[in-house]
Amino acid sequence: MASLVSSSFTLPSTKVENLSSISQKHYFLHSFLPKKTQNAKSPMKVKCAAVGNGLFTQTTQEVRRIVPENPQNLPTVKIVYVVLEAQYQSSLSAAVRTLNSNGRYASYEVVGYLVEELRDENAYKTFCEDLKDANVFIGSLIFVEELALKVKAAVEKERDRMDAVLVFPSMPEVMRLNKLGTFSMAQLGQSKSPFFQLFKKKKSSSAGFADQMLKLVRTLPKVLKYLPSDKAQDARLYILSLQFWLGGSPDNLVNFVKMISGSYIPALKGTKIEYSDPVLFLDNGIWHPLAPCMYDDVKEYLNWYGTRRDANEKLKSPNAPVVGLILQRSHIVTGDESHYVAVIMELEAKGAKVIPIFAGGLDFSGPVEKYLINPITKKPFVHSVVSLTGFALVGGPARQDHPRAIEALMKLDVPYIVALPLVFQTTEEWLNSTLGLHPIQVALQVALPELDGGMEPIVFSGRDPRTGDIAFVWKSHALHKRVEQLCTRAIRWGELKRKSKVEKRVAITVFSFPPDKGNVGTAAYLNVFSSIFSVLKDLQSDGYNVEGLPETSEALIEDILHDKEAQFSSPNLNIAYKMGVREYQKLTPYATALEENWGKAPGNLNSDGENLLVYGKQYGNIFIGVQPTFGYEGDPMRLLFSKSASPHHGFAAYYSFVEKIFKADAVLHFGTHGSLEFMPGKQVGMSDACYPDSLIGNIPNVYYYAANNPSEATIAKRRSYANTISYLTPPAENAGLYKGLKQLSELISSYQSLKDTGRGQQIVSSIVSTARQCNLDKDVDLPEEGVEISAKERDLVVGKVYSKIMEIESRLLPCGLHVIGEPPSAMEAVATLVNIAALDRPEEGISSLPSILAETVGRQIEDVYRGSDKGILKDVELLQNITEASRGAVTAFVQRSTNSKGQVVQVTDKLSSILGFGLNEPWIQYLSNTKFYRADREKLRVCFEFLGVCLKLVVADNELGSLKQALEGKYVEPGPGGDPIRNPKVLPTGKNIHALDPQAIPTTAALQSAKIVVDRLLERQKADNGGNYPETVALVLWGTDNIKTYGESLAQVMWMVGVRPVSDALGRVNKVEVVSLEELGRPRVDVVVNCSGVFRDLFINQVPLFPCFHIEFCKICSIIVLETDEKEHICSQMNLLDRAVKMVAELDEPEEQNFVRKHALEQAQALGVDVREAATRIFSNASGSYSSNVNLAVENSSWNDEKQLQDMYLSRKSFAFDSDAPGVGMTEKRKVFEMALSTAEATFQNLDSSEISLTDVSHYFDSDPTNLVQNLRNDGKKPNAYIADTTTANAQVRTLSETVRLDARTKLLNPKWYEGMLSSGYEGVREIEKRLTNTVGWSATSGQVDNWVYEEANTTFIQDEEMLNKLMSTNPNSFRKLVQTFLEANGRGYWDTSIDNIEKLKQLYSEVEDKIEGIDR
Repeated sequence: MASLVSSSFTLPSTKVENLSSISQKHYFLHSFLPKKTQNAKSPMKVKCAAVGNGLFTQTTQEVRRIVPENPQNLPTVKIVYVVLEAQYQSSLSAAVRTLNSNGRYASYEVVGYLVEELRDENAYKTFCEDLKDANVFIGSLIFVEELALKVKAAVEKERDRMDAVLVFPSMPEVMRLNKLGTFSMAQLGQSKSPFFQLFKKKKSSSAGFADQMLKLVRTLPKVLKYLPSDKAQDARLYILSLQFWLGGSPDNLVNFVKMISGSYIPALKGTKIEYSDPVLFLDNGIWHPLAPCMYDDVKEYLNWYGTRRDANEKLKSPNAPVVGLILQRSHIVTGDESHYVAVIMELEAKGAKVIPIFAGGLDFSGPVEKYLINPITKKPFVHSVVSLTGFALVGGPARQDHPRAIEALMKLDVPYIVALPLVFQTTEEWLNSTLGLHPIQVALQVALPELDGGMEPIVFSGRDPRTGDIAFVWKSHALHKRVEQLCTRAIRWGELKRKSKVEKRVAITVFSFPPDKGNVGTAAYLNVFSSIFSVLKDLQSDGYNVEGLPETSEALIEDILHDKEAQFSSPNLNIAYKMGVREYQKLTPYATALEENWGKAPGNLNSDGENLLVYGKQYGNIFIGVQPTFGYEGDPMRLLFSKSASPHHGFAAYYSFVEKIFKADAVLHFGTHGSLEFMPGKQVGMSDACYPDSLIGNIPNVYYYAANNPSEATIAKRRSYANTISYLTPPAENAGLYKGLKQLSELISSYQSLKDTGRGQQIVSSIVSTARQCNLDKDVDLPEEGVEISAKERDLVVGKVYSKIMEIESRLLPCGLHVIGEPPSAMEAVATLVNIAALDRPEEGISSLPSILAETVGRQIEDVYRGSDKGILKDVELLQNITEASRGAVTAFVQRSTNSKGQVVQVTDKLSSILGFGLNEPWIQYLSNTKFYRADREKLRVCFEFLGVCLKLVVADNELGSLKQALEGKYVEPGPGGDPIRNPKVLPTGKNIHALDPQAIPTTAALQSAKIVVDRLLERQKADNGGNYPETVALVLWGTDNIKTYGESLAQVMWMVGVRPVSDALGRVNKVEVVSLEELGRPRVDVVVNCSGVFRDLFINQVPLFPCFHIEFCKICSIIVLETDEKEHICSQMNLLDRAVKMVAELDEPEEQNFVRKHALEQAQALGVDVREAATRIFSNASGSYSSNVNLAVENSSWNDEKQLQDMYLSRKSFAFDSDAPGVGMTEKRKVFEMALSTAEATFQNLDSSEISLTDVSHYFDSDPTNLVQNLRNDGKKPNAYIADTTTANAQVRTLSETVRLDARTKLLNPKWYEGMLSSGYEGVREIEKRLTNTVGWSATSGQVDNWVYEEANTTFIQDEEMLNKLMSTNPNSFRKLVQTFLEANGRGYWDTSIDNIEKLKQLYSEVEDKIEGIDR
């Protein structure tokens, strides 16, 4: 949501309709925008549109063009330059103006381009024209490959003619253009001189290497000066040029231009042009705008600070908060530092001392340790640190060294904030953009610092074109409101370090979703109240004031809910505070903006009609509050039409209370997840008109987030400024067998031992009959009962049934709910370790345990998996033997590492005594009694050594420790989120979660897995579709899924359309190539890709991770070479996919072999658009909006019919991404979306980890278009629906109905699962109800739920009187919702059952209503 541009800043291209309705109503005024000044002589028009070709920055090179009048007819020297960032523009312009005003040697014409501007074809043509008569070309930091190639192509044509080509660190292709006399870089990357190897050995220490290189650049010109050859002198002038450029000041650039002119411009040959040596600034140091000099010693700086006459006594006080600032030297030396000055002045105005440090290179870790940490005490001088560079601490946009950065920040041990200067867009463009930050900036300056543990990406400065009397100036300027918030938040984080524990006030916020009193304390796989109780007990013992804390977690629930027996109506929650309307409006400056959606305060949500109500309970200095819900869950019309809506008054009042009435020092959001971070606003780079920013205000935000959900945790980090601390999901266990399934297993065992006797047929008949009773006839093709079949057929039937029940038995499921601070026991960790051991890890040289065991009996594990899937009895048996042996070996290993209480202790000591002792190794002892006794011992040792490391990580416990660190104003170590089975580095929990390690995705391994899944999907669909390939598959892309699998589902889309990702010379995936039809061996399948809102936020961003360059001199110093370390990155995956589909649509291929082209041509004709637009296939929500709202409607029973749900889906999910205009964001293209979906013959989703399946969360059915596609298709045919399950090493493609049945058998109907849930009490009942509600969701969107699922659920939870009473007494509200859901399933036609069942349910509903209302009949 854009905020209003003040009237004093009006550019010709700005249109009112480009601003939001809130902006037009003048709710927000931005005092920070610069005023436009008029130039009477030559008014300069600057195009700054908020829309255009989608590349954000719409300024042109003309604002940077200086054409001299040249009355003296001096030789003209034309300079053309291309740079990444803008700080050099004003400095170079000032230098050229100085030279022209002197008018002594030459007349200088200059024109500059920002590299991003070269995407625009008109700008690029002008650039090529400018080069035709240029004398000198200068380039710097050109790292985006597609733009680097454009620069190379243009400059290469003119290189030989030009007098000098100077390129400072950029991609190798551009560096090779360097030409200065005899100096060249044509051999870039090819030299292997011993001189360079000397420096290459230093690479392990990034800081040390950077220092070596800076010293080299400083000293080489002095050495080269005395070498006689021209080559040496040209090399010397290149290094001097680099010194001038890094110096960056107008004076340095004046002398730089003089040096190049006098040395290389033919027209000036013979003219002696005097120039001074570069003015060298400190490479690293401390800078303050009022200080007399830069300081290299922190004590000298602090001595000066203490003697300042302009500072008041409060600022000089030893008790003043101290904030460290990290600055870029280039901004200081070029004079582009006003935004830095603003932050320093604002901090000091708020009473905080500042220590602003800088570095000349891009490694700030050394200066951090040198200037911000006391060398004697090793304690920090500062209470918090703010990086104003926007870059990663080590390497900036170049080669990052995150371990080195983390090491330095852990030594510093204070909160680390990374604020953002706008780089690739003007302030107005940012304000008017729904995306917020330019995608490239998100990648470089948000995603990368997160890997260091950086947080709070607050935009604090902008750039705007301003015309003046002299010439165009393009400098950074402070955005004053954002600077004020940044400084306040930095001080507030620092206060956590300064304040005593007994004084600290903490607001714990719990969620209630869907809005229902039985749902207070909602969080994914977390026992919220037991966890809060555990946290509060720990904080109390640590010195926090938690006065009046109840004795048990149950009593805590009672306090919050106020009346445990009346657990429905929100007024029955404990009211902590009543806020009058006048007080609310005074405390909430944005209250008026909410009236457009919600009318006048107080409204009817969280209100008694007169006051706004804050629900919760206070214990000493701890407040436990209930976050209000979105507010429109129960209104189908809002769900249908609201692309985004503001928070309601009650929501705003809650956060106003927490910050301004309760005066919280920090807020702790408890569990995954609330609504704050999903409120409307920009995707990244909030303005003060974005609701997450307004709501969180100035409160430090700590957020417990599930370790397996890094994608949504990233949204919380970026949009609500959260320090996200990971918590463990419950330990996984095998689902096991029960009731008829257990009986089936026993019958199969009997068959195996008796099949060759006369009883074989009889046992098979019993197996078939029992399988039918267990409803397995939908999954296995069973013979008619009583029909005699051959021995071979009997084996096949038994094999298929056996395979199915083993699939059920071995399926992993989390049992119970996690409690913060309670790590799993040893035996709880076994199932997790077994599944970690089941995956090959070739990059680490680790073979999977099943593959080692299979090789022992002469088989390949993949062949065993395939045979078992087909029901071949001997393979099913072998796989079961391998599974049992794996479990036994791991259990034996774990038992050796436990104490008498079953807890894992001293794993390291135990491991050292276990590993390497031959027969004493517990896994060897166990396997010696099985058929796998000859297993390769070395491979086993490597495998179990890895499992030992994993075991330590699984049982480590730092969730409470990290929370206390955050509340004490300390640094919380960052770590990846994801699936601990695929990536054990996710463990231990208690880390500040980040989403992505910057590496190329999809990876080669992901592509390989994707091929297997796609081939199985297409074969399955072909078999179900009369032998025909599907023409179109509609599929969903999830953010977390792609993070966990390193891009498997991305690669699936690519393989369907028949392209593969291609890495560039630096290992970066930013383009695709077409796979030939011959290699593909099938037609190209069309796709309709529905991206989740979280995927859109994470993967819309281009991530050009730059390489690290090392300077090398060849023999006799004739050539300088810059070598690169190969470094991978994540490019814009949405961009990549859209380009891939459009590329395929434009191929000249037969339509029957290219369904993408076939449909694009048909749709282009029908819609009257070109083929590229008709081939739009990448869709999501509007920018800043999430989900289809189908889940909200289902969860709240607020929908009339399936057509209404489908309209919601189309209304909210029909926004397209366009790679031809990536910066525009998401554009509504509903007609294209509908036409593309109408061709779908299959729908498809992925399951990526064992913790979350189809009925665990509502997201999956929320994105399912199965019934919608049926209604859109001309023939009304329902598409086949498939689910890929890659949660185990044996990837499966099942139908949706098969997967729903598997889910029901392993969770909802499985005593092991529901008893585990009920052991958590209140929350457990809600978990059971949630699974049933989500099952109804699947009926509503796909119709793929069998009647028996509802019937068995009713038998389990309603017909069993003991169970019924347990559910009702534990959480009557959730039990009522369970009963209501059964009645709704019947009423909507999804469950056909007896009248008696329905009557009983109605009677139960009435009883539980009375119980909740306190009526005793």
